[in-house]
Amino acid sequence: MTNYQLSFWNVMEKVNVLERKSFDFAVGVVKLYRKILKEEKEYVLPKQFLRSGTSIGANIAEANGAISTADFSSKISIAYKESLETKYWLKLFKETDLISKEEYKIYFDQADELSRILYAILKKTRINKQD
Repeated sequence: MTNYQLSFWNVMEKVNVLERKSFDFAVGVVKLYRKILKEEKEYVLPKQFLRSGTSIGANIAEANGAISTADFSSKISIAYKESLETKYWLKLFKETDLISKEEYKIYFDQADELSRILYAILKKTRINKQD
């Protein structure tokens, strides 16, 4: 196998793990969204959180079906940006007491892990593109 082929399989292995983690995170996002709606009757901010938090996994799933390296990189890039937006909403929710510090830590840590993995994949795919 060439270095590119080994690198490709390494990236795809990360994507498969990432797809599972992002799906589990999205399930948690939906549950937290429902909880905020029920307890706070706040609609606008949680809706943005719901969109960005569930979009991470949706874009990763799309990346798995990419038709080119550029398409794959684009979808991973969008997922990465959505993870950053989700972390923003979580910080805002914590500071405005929409969620507890404990909930913040749980969800922020998960979103941060997704961000780090996505960034590593982006770096790897962009480096390989230059080779």
